[in-house]
Amino acid sequence: MNEKLKGGILVFAGAASFGFLSTIVKFAYRNGYTLGEITGSQAFFGMVILWLLYFVFSRKKNRLIGKANPEKFRTTPWWKVSFAGIFTGLVGIFYYQCVKLLPASVAIILLMQYLWITMLIELVVFRKKPGSKQLWLLVLVLLGTVLAAGILNQKVEINLEGILYGLLAAFCYAIFLMTSGKVGNELPVLKKSALMITGSCIANWIIFPPLYLFNGVMMGGLYGWGILLAVLGTVIPPLFFSKGIPKTGIPVGSILSAAELPVATLSSAFILHETVGLTRWIGVALILAAIVCSNFPVKPKPEKS
Repeated sequence: MNEKLKGGILVFAGAASFGFLSTIVKFAYRNGYTLGEITGSQAFFGMVILWLLYFVFSRKKNRLIGKANPEKFRTTPWWKVSFAGIFTGLVGIFYYQCVKLLPASVAIILLMQYLWITMLIELVVFRKKPGSKQLWLLVLVLLGTVLAAGILNQKVEINLEGILYGLLAAFCYAIFLMTSGKVGNELPVLKKSALMITGSCIANWIIFPPLYLFNGVMMGGLYGWGILLAVLGTVIPPLFFSKGIPKTGIPVGSILSAAELPVATLSSAFILHETVGLTRWIGVALILAAIVCSNFPVKPKPEKS
């Protein structure tokens, strides 16, 4: 198996693990757990697992290279990396609340709106105007959203509160992508991920005090959901992406990472038995097409002699 194929499998698997989160959260809600308990336990176990992995692998690495510190050069202050992680914590809170109020297949569509929200932030904050290609992609995303969310279906009841939470999740996700790509890039992947999830966990505990750690809820069964969500949503994706994307390249890696969308839609249809008709699948296809097109650069026009 060549390296590019291995990388592609890793990226796809990382994205697919993200796709199952909304379905798992639906089952956690059905078992009586609250938003704070679900998001808090995921962040807590994600933090514990990532720090354990970091210390284990960094100790092995230090044994191989001697006592020299591989992070001896100047690095980004830890608090900046942790602060960036606050946004991923907010993504989880808003997204899981959206999953509670709307079908899982609709919640994932709303999260994907980060595509055009990123353009909007760049326009307002950085005065970076979108090109004609980006505007056409924006049209594709919005059209795909209308179809995939089932808005044209008269049987669908529109929950405005759920839509608001979904868009807030997309907004925080856009900010997270923009900030995480600019801080702590010189750190080992495990350390950066651990610092970010630590910031996410602290933010979650401020919003939802972790009473479940002391009142018996955690050991009463919450730990199982927390570990499962942490592994699929916090541990596997960053590790698989960090290993796979360098092998595939950023354009192909970004396309494969969009597997989250069809996996979430399929799991909601076959596991949760939500209705996902042909029109909604066409909408999903349009959003995926926009993601694919956005990762291929426009060839410059040849200059006239």
